[in-house]
Amino acid sequence: MTGFALAEIADPTLYGNPQRLQAFFGWLRDEHPVAWVEVPGVRPFWVVSRHADVRDVERQAAIFRAGPRNTLMPIEVEEANRHLFGVETGFESLVAIDGDRHQELRAMTQDYFLPKNIRRLENMVDGLARDFVERLAGLGGACDIAKDVVFWYPLRVAMTILGIGPEDEARMLHLTHELFGSSDPEICRPGLSQAEHLVAVKNDYITFFDAVTADRLAHPRDDVATLIAQGLPGDRDLTGEERLGYYVIVATAGHDTTAASTVGGIRAIIEDPSLLARLRADPALIRPFVNEAIRYTAPVKHFFRNVAQDHVIAGVPVKAGEHVMLSYGAATRDEAAFPDAQRFVPDRTPNNHLAFGYGPHQCLGQFLAKLEMEAFFRVFVERVETIEADGQPLYTEAPFVTGIKSMKVRYTLRDPA
Repeated sequence: MTGFALAEIADPTLYGNPQRLQAFFGWLRDEHPVAWVEVPGVRPFWVVSRHADVRDVERQAAIFRAGPRNTLMPIEVEEANRHLFGVETGFESLVAIDGDRHQELRAMTQDYFLPKNIRRLENMVDGLARDFVERLAGLGGACDIAKDVVFWYPLRVAMTILGIGPEDEARMLHLTHELFGSSDPEICRPGLSQAEHLVAVKNDYITFFDAVTADRLAHPRDDVATLIAQGLPGDRDLTGEERLGYYVIVATAGHDTTAASTVGGIRAIIEDPSLLARLRADPALIRPFVNEAIRYTAPVKHFFRNVAQDHVIAGVPVKAGEHVMLSYGAATRDEAAFPDAQRFVPDRTPNNHLAFGYGPHQCLGQFLAKLEMEAFFRVFVERVETIEADGQPLYTEAPFVTGIKSMKVRYTLRDPA
């Protein structure tokens, strides 16, 4: 595929076409590794697409700040957010906060998500993995495995950790898809502009989580929602925006990206049916398989960094006040870092991808995400005998968090163990 233009990186429809998207990313890495992008209706920015350069920028948090500009949004959306909520991102979450304040907020829940502590969640996660894979038995050998099964599994894990009941799951899943898929015409609320849609979504989150805060302050529990509701120790409490942003990052990033990577892993199995037998025969392969599914899928396609002082990226000078898009979607397929990067290699080693970011803003929930996926595929490969596509998968048309939104399959099951 040829005939690319740099401005396409802001076109949501590009992300709904994975073949063209990967060809575009290859073109970026090869011909425009540090490129200045101008798009009507969007503030201009640099885009960095090579693995080594993205990692180098992430390491220098004092020069490349996470906020205030954090993701790609039209100027109209940024201005509406700034006017109504005081922050152009719409949510003042950990991913857009820097320095000591970022570390202070991250420390509130960081211990909860460390490997040594998430081990206490293993039994819960294993049980949920088995429950959700077992849903296949009641779906008659054909289903939309994304919508009917996978989306609900990491959501239930995230809601359990937050302490939110199953009765609110459908609402949370719908809001998450509305937040990340606001540029997809199938997802945006009818009759609303993207800015109006996102304002409505945020107000729905405010209504929901204000009630959660009131409940946890009155009735504390052993869950993350209580940690967020109670806030920081001492005199410096969370602001309303910080608290809401914290809830939303746990409730959304805590499941949507994991679901996207899981569906990506299932698609890899569909494209190479021998993987089912390989994973069954060698359970130790599941861990690198999961890491490869995360690399290959890279659900978070970018974050922005704000240039705090003049600097040079791969020989290209960038100026203080400018903005840099870190293209994780391109960096995770960089041949310089991953030989045969366009191929899914289940035992790829090393596999130091950047799908979880790097540096001080590296994903807080990465160990939990891997735990969930490993539990799911342990059960999946034991229970599923065959699986094949029943049509082409559909991808969300969105430039920030994106992946398969629908994947119809036909399958047969093995007898349960």
